[in-house]
Amino acid sequence: MADRRLKSSMTSSDISLEAIDSVGQIPAADWDACANPVVEHHESPASGDEAPARSIFSSNETYNPFVSHAFFTALEASHSACARTGWKPCHLIARRDGTVVGVVPCYLKSHSQGEYVFDHGWADAYERAGGRYYPKLLASVPFTPATGPRLLVRAGCDETRVPAALAGGLIGLCDATRASSAHVTFAREEEWAFLAGNGFLQRTDQQFHWRNEGYSSFEDFLASLNSRHRKAIRRERRDALANGITIHVLTGSDLTEEAWDAFFRFYMETGSRKWGRPYLTRPFYSMIGESMSRDIALIMARRNGRWIAGAINFIGSDTLFGRHWGAIEHHPFLHFEVCYYQAIEFAIRHRLKTVEAGAQGEHKIARGYLPQTTYSAHYIADPALRRAVGDYLKRERQYVAEAGRELTEAGPFRKAGNGGVS
Repeated sequence: MADRRLKSSMTSSDISLEAIDSVGQIPAADWDACANPVVEHHESPASGDEAPARSIFSSNETYNPFVSHAFFTALEASHSACARTGWKPCHLIARRDGTVVGVVPCYLKSHSQGEYVFDHGWADAYERAGGRYYPKLLASVPFTPATGPRLLVRAGCDETRVPAALAGGLIGLCDATRASSAHVTFAREEEWAFLAGNGFLQRTDQQFHWRNEGYSSFEDFLASLNSRHRKAIRRERRDALANGITIHVLTGSDLTEEAWDAFFRFYMETGSRKWGRPYLTRPFYSMIGESMSRDIALIMARRNGRWIAGAINFIGSDTLFGRHWGAIEHHPFLHFEVCYYQAIEFAIRHRLKTVEAGAQGEHKIARGYLPQTTYSAHYIADPALRRAVGDYLKRERQYVAEAGRELTEAGPFRKAGNGGVS
């Protein structure tokens, strides 16, 4: 873009805004001071399954690996998220007196793939009416349906003026790039509410998360379930490993290129069937293996001396984020064991509060993952499209809330137990 400097009517003149076309244009220390404002970083794990996996901090801030400079660098440098794939970096940066005080990870999109918050119907309706929906702006983490901060603000900065500058800057960036709209997806609830007061429409959806109610073991978790589901899970876990399959949790120095080669084969095999074209390139995994090994738990299944399936998880300070899985052999219930039950065991062992198991999947309810609301905010420049979408979102929010209540009531936990979700 010719002039990347932006103006926002929602901030004072001492905060300047600009858009950059690569995360590499911002020093990692400045980006991470906004994304994960912490005092002390967690230690690198040792080799082996018993390696320390939690992030350890001396502040009360939570660590989210997906908004780190290292994660965005891997996405962009590996050409997974780039202009050629329809993800042109357009990150919004706020500065005060030359210091980076705020960031919004943002991409100029030429399609709506890989987002997990679906607006294809909006695009189709607008273009049938003669409008041009693409390009659009997306403020989120590419290919990653995980809740996390989206208005990243340096610790100690004004907690009202800097977010207001970023919200206004998104609208200004929408105008500067001639985008039809700006979408902030998988935001935290407080950001969702804040953006609603700054010209954005509100949207909700749901995922299925597991909550750690202070369980001491997987058996302790099973004791909170009703008898039918408890027996079903035990049977699934037994059957999943019936063919001589063993499970291995790789983190730290265990994340070798050989392990990544195997996992990438799984990803390509399963991703090609599910999505048509997997999003992530092989170099992406080498890059995160080098820069983020302490934040990764790769759960792998082995049979007859070779890896046959695996799931990648990212470790936050209080959450295990399950991302994608793949397999080259198919065994009954192995998907549930690798993706859901092993994740629960890992969270209990490392005292993590939550397991986020990714998008969609009502089958997760029977495995102890209950509905959790997710939040997105949407600025639409055209007044007519904005009114139509706003009316639709009112009805959709009501449906999501009611569906969540019904699914929670149908959960597997004993009614008198402690497995409910707030």
